[in-house]
Amino acid sequence: MNGLSTLLIFVGLFLLGGAVSFWKQQMPRGVVALLGIGAALSLLAGVLRLEVWS
Repeated sequence: MNGLSTLLIFVGLFLLGGAVSFWKQQMPRGVVALLGIGAALSLLAGVLRLEVWS
């Protein structure tokens, strides 16, 4: 696991936590969806950069 993949996974989890928090506060769905999409893309990029796949 290198530094960039760790950073991407950490950012993805942070954004996912923000999306859940905003959902509980009943913020607009667009904001929650944007955070969710950003979290999913960041987590996916971090997982795909892991050295396990190569």
